Amino acid sequence: MKHRLIAAGLITALLCMVAGNSIACTTEVVEYHLTITSTQGGQVTEPGEGRFAYCPQQGEVVPLVATASPGYRFVRWTGDVGTIANVNGAVTTITVNHDYSITANFAKPYSLTVSSTEGGSVTTPGEGTFVYHEGDVVKLVATPAPGYGFVNWTGDVGTLADVNAASTSITMNGDYSLTANFEGLAEYDLTISSTTGGSVTVPEEGTFTYYDGTVVNLVATANSGYYFINWTGDVGTITNANAPTTTVTMNDNYSITANFKWIPAGKVALTTSSTAGGSVTTPGEGAFIYDGGTVVDLVAEAGEGYRFVNWTGNVGTIANVNAASTTITMNGDYSITANFVAVYDLTISSTAGGSVTTPGEGAFTYDGGTVVNLVATANSGYYFINWTGDVGAITGADAPTTTITMNDNYSITANFEQIPAGKVALTTSSTAGGSVTTPGEGAFIYDGGTVVDLVAQAEEGYRFVNWTGDVGTVANASAASTTITMDDDYSITANFVRLVEQYYLTISSTDGGSVTVPGEGTFAFDEGTMVNLVAKADTGYWFMNWTGDVSTVANVNAAITTITMNGDYSITANFIDP
Repeated sequence: MKHRLIAAGLITALLCMVAGNSIACTTEVVEYHLTITSTQGGQVTEPGEGRFAYCPQQGEVVPLVATASPGYRFVRWTGDVGTIANVNGAVTTITVNHDYSITANFAKPYSLTVSSTEGGSVTTPGEGTFVYHEGDVVKLVATPAPGYGFVNWTGDVGTLADVNAASTSITMNGDYSLTANFEGLAEYDLTISSTTGGSVTVPEEGTFTYYDGTVVNLVATANSGYYFINWTGDVGTITNANAPTTTVTMNDNYSITANFKWIPAGKVALTTSSTAGGSVTTPGEGAFIYDGGTVVDLVAEAGEGYRFVNWTGNVGTIANVNAASTTITMNGDYSITANFVAVYDLTISSTAGGSVTTPGEGAFTYDGGTVVNLVATANSGYYFINWTGDVGAITGADAPTTTITMNDNYSITANFEQIPAGKVALTTSSTAGGSVTTPGEGAFIYDGGTVVDLVAQAEEGYRFVNWTGDVGTVANASAASTTITMDDDYSITANFVRLVEQYYLTISSTDGGSVTVPGEGTFAFDEGTMVNLVAKADTGYWFMNWTGDVSTVANVNAAITTITMNGDYSITANFIDP
């Protein structure tokens, strides 16, 4: 028995020497074992699944390839992953220095079902069912209808950032269903008056009723020879009680007064205010009295997360309306406003295998509401998977070319994976107005030569136009249902356009003439089309007017005019015998 053990050790040592070419096994060898498994949704195709033996002297580097089944995607490797080169890569390696057990994890995209109660709706991402990848942070915005207020989110709220905020986010770690809840609002009265020397022009003076939480614009306008001083009364929710143009938030019944004062003889008044996001620090905000011709320093300071835009109002004598620090020459009574806009940071990165080419990678700053183009470009041998991170404002998180709307600070990552040997990748996306329903949108892996079904489905009010991109092997690029032969890595887009409503224009005339352009009868035009009309009188007659559906006729009394097609119309050209 002892001789057999020694022999077995020598055989194993010999195998090590052959495999490593230069390894000398001087002691009895014990094999290291690598055990590989996978979760539902895919398999490990290299080296396969099961238990594999490797020689310990080499620290052998073993290729790993995890292949997802249709409808699934690779997530990560788990287990003894300390020597795996990239635990997030479907194609990677492991160095076998010990007995290891690893698992390839796959996951289905998760669905988010969004609904609302009476009194409002979910405007971002909308209402219905949406599909996201595990870990995606989805932006949620609930918008109440007039007379209603947002209450909270209910349902699967475990990963919701703030259940009581109308604008929040949810992290997709499972299939979730959410409901935005609304309730009717209380009503409050706002009573507005003014002192001698001016008036409140917005919303005017008197008593007005508003729903709880309504932000009411206030504008106080001074008469000639007077200047605005301040608002007094229930000013606790007025944004700036020293500014003639401001707002009040209705949380109760309020009574406020706009106060004005006479400008002393030989003096001029400067009234300064600001929009949300900053303030006028020099000379301050409110009303200031100066001698005529005085050059007054102006300094506007933006708050955190905002930037100064410009000065508006009576800016004729401001040295530089686009500079936060400037001057104004007081040649009259002036009222000016410092304007600010919110700014947000977009941080962009990518995984190995590609890069974000538009707008690039790093941190970028944009004004609130800016729609930023995103383009992720895969390196040779890799394919784009998806965008992850703050993807709630991304138009299509599975599309390499898409957009993101900057309503907050966002951080996003473009993810790429290596295409397995002998395989090819198909990346599908769509423009607004529809989607690719077969095989879906995103990246899909096939054997070379596979004929893949393609189906594009238009949303209501849109129609399919064509497929663009790598369409050389698409059977019919103009057909919504077609095929593509996968002879290489391809990226294609399904394009949609909004349907244009068509309306009918029926034209006739009375005795004494005719309509020569576009003629008489019934004609079909696209919605919004401006149609030329020409009425020509016979000899001895003259044109009088157009009658019928003439609300969009440019000039009903002109023989040569136009009509804009916003509905079905019937018109008559009228002629008379003088």
